[in-house]
Amino acid sequence: MMRHKKIPSTLFIKNRLKLKELLLPDSVAIVFSSDQMLRNGDQFFPFRQSSDLFYLTGIEQEKTVLLMNPNHRETKYHEALFILKTTSDQETWNGRKLNLEEAAEISGIKNVFWSDDFEKILREVLFHTLNIYLNYPEHFKIKPEIETADERMARKIQSLFPLHSYHRLAPLLWKLRIIKEPEEIEMIRKACDITRKGFLRILDFVRPGVMEYEVEAEITHEFIMQGANGHAYEPIIASGKNACILHYVENNQPCMDNELLLMDFGAEYANYAADLSRTIPVNGRFTKRQAEVYDANLRIFKSAKSLMKPGILMSDFHANVCKFWQEEHIRLGLYKRNDILKSETQPPVWFKYYMHGTSHSIGLDVHDMFDKYEKFKPGMILSCEPAIYIKEENIGIRLENDILITEKGNEDLMENTPIEKDEIVELMMKKNIKS
Repeated sequence: MMRHKKIPSTLFIKNRLKLKELLLPDSVAIVFSSDQMLRNGDQFFPFRQSSDLFYLTGIEQEKTVLLMNPNHRETKYHEALFILKTTSDQETWNGRKLNLEEAAEISGIKNVFWSDDFEKILREVLFHTLNIYLNYPEHFKIKPEIETADERMARKIQSLFPLHSYHRLAPLLWKLRIIKEPEEIEMIRKACDITRKGFLRILDFVRPGVMEYEVEAEITHEFIMQGANGHAYEPIIASGKNACILHYVENNQPCMDNELLLMDFGAEYANYAADLSRTIPVNGRFTKRQAEVYDANLRIFKSAKSLMKPGILMSDFHANVCKFWQEEHIRLGLYKRNDILKSETQPPVWFKYYMHGTSHSIGLDVHDMFDKYEKFKPGMILSCEPAIYIKEENIGIRLENDILITEKGNEDLMENTPIEKDEIVELMMKKNIKS
C-alpha cells in the first residue's frame, strides 16, 4: 500500500486532457512504465515509477502502459490503460497487484486492460492512426547507458509500423509538467515540510565526532517516519573540505570541531521532490570567518529570491546573481575589482567560487526539465540556491529553498525552515544545554 494519502484521480484526468490538446489529429501517444532494475543476484532495486507515466495516470506499478488515441472511432481506445495480470503464486511471494477496477479508480481511466492484450489492441488502434508519439528519454545533460522500456518499445514499434509519422512526446510533457496544478503544489509543500522536520532533527543531533553517514541516517529515519518514500535524490552530507565537492555523496567522514557541514537533501512524498540545502557549524558556533561568508551567502539568497517573479528569464536571473556575488567576493577579499577589469579570460573570476546555476525546476524529478530560455511563470516551482566554495579555506556554503512562482511574485515553500545564522546557532545550543 502506498505511504502517501490518496491522490484524487481528477489530477491525472486534467493532465491527460492538457496533453490531448497538444497532440496532432489522428494521433496515438504511448507511455511505458519504468522497468524493475536488477540490483544484484536475484534482487531488484526498489521500484520507482516513470515520472511521466505517474503524471498521466497515478499508477505506481511496473509493466504498465498508457495508450491515448483521442480520435479513434471506438471511445474505449481514447484512453486505454494496461496493467500486469498476476498469478496466485506471484501474489504469495510478492503481494497483490492492482485489479482492473482499482487501476481505473486511481487513474480515472474507464477502460483498463491486462497487459497481455496490449500488442493486439495496439495493432487495431494504429491501423486507424497517422501519427505516433513516443516517449523517448531525452535529457540535455545525460544519456543513460541502460535502455528504458520506452526506448526499447519505441524501437520495436517503429520496426513493426515503419510507415507512420513519428513524433517526440517528451517536449510536450516537459511543457506541461513545469507548471504545477494545485494538487501537485500541495504534495511538494508536504515534501518540503517533511524535509524541514529532517533538518530540525539534525540541528538536535550534530556535534563534533559524528560521522556524515550518521547524519544521513537521522534524516532518513525522519523521512520514513513522516510517510515519505525516502530521499528524492542521493543526499549530500559534506563536512569540512568535502563541502567544496559539488556532488559529494560518499558521506563517510567524521564531522570535526570548527568545521562547517553542508547538507543538500530533500524528501520524496507521493513521488514529488523537495530540495533543501543548509550549512551549519559542527560545534554549534560559527567562527568569525565562517560567519562572514555565511552572511554574504544569505544576503545573496535574499536578493536572488526577490528576483524570482513572472517574466524573468532563467539565464538573466542567474547572470544577476553572479553580479551580486562579484561584489560579495570583493568584500570577502577573494579578489579585487582590478582583477575583474584585467581579466579577459573565460570563465570569469567569480566562477572559481561559484560554478553552478542558481535555480532549477522541481517536481516529480528533483531536476525537472527546464529550458533556460523559458521565462518564469506562475505555477513553476524552482530552487533558489546561491553558494560559495573557498577551497583554500575548506569553506563550502550553500543555502537552498524551493520557491513557487505566483502572479504577484513568489512564495517560499521552505520559509519555516531555519536559515538565519542566529536561529541555527540558538537551536544547536539548546541541544548542548540539554546534554
